[in-house]
Amino acid sequence: MSQKLAIGAALAAGVLLAGTWGYTQFAGGSGDELAECRIGNVAGGAGSIGGPFELVDETGKTVTDKDVITKPTLLYFGYTFCPDVCPLDSARNGEAAVLLEERGVDVGTVFVSIDPERDTPESLAEFTDVMHPEMLGLTGTPEQVKAASMAYRTYYKKQEPEEGDEEFYLVDHSTFTYLVTPEQGFIDFFKRDESPEQMADRVQCFIDRL
Repeated sequence: MSQKLAIGAALAAGVLLAGTWGYTQFAGGSGDELAECRIGNVAGGAGSIGGPFELVDETGKTVTDKDVITKPTLLYFGYTFCPDVCPLDSARNGEAAVLLEERGVDVGTVFVSIDPERDTPESLAEFTDVMHPEMLGLTGTPEQVKAASMAYRTYYKKQEPEEGDEEFYLVDHSTFTYLVTPEQGFIDFFKRDESPEQMADRVQCFIDRL
């Protein structure tokens, strides 16, 4: 295994730990009509996650959350140079969307880059097209990306570049996928260990009750 791949594998494992940043899991939710669809709650409540953002889409157009979250949407923060975690999670999200489509449930999929230095609209389009034909990639200025990340309480941190190769670096980041809707905003999150089928079942559970 090359040094780059070895570093990537080690940090990918670290991402799993970083993915729990800022959250506390506990059962149920008194008075929550969607409690039966949840496997946990968010510290501070669902209202503490989400909010407006302004980013740049795959065509280079500036868009807001209202432009891209027009239906129930699976939202993920990652980067295209990610060695394995982001591709696996994004492929899983795309597969969940396909399963829901087969059930007659229309959901969107959005991939927000936390690596605006390297992720151009063009590279995002190439990445998302592989994951799902309608997955939308978003980037922006470092300030725009940071604001969107803070709204959704995600974590990311650029690692030091490999010596002699300043363009090669990894980004440690949280790995939750969020379910958001235009009306309610943030609904719930999904962990990495949930399968496409489990995701689809829970998304449908929420949508059937909204």
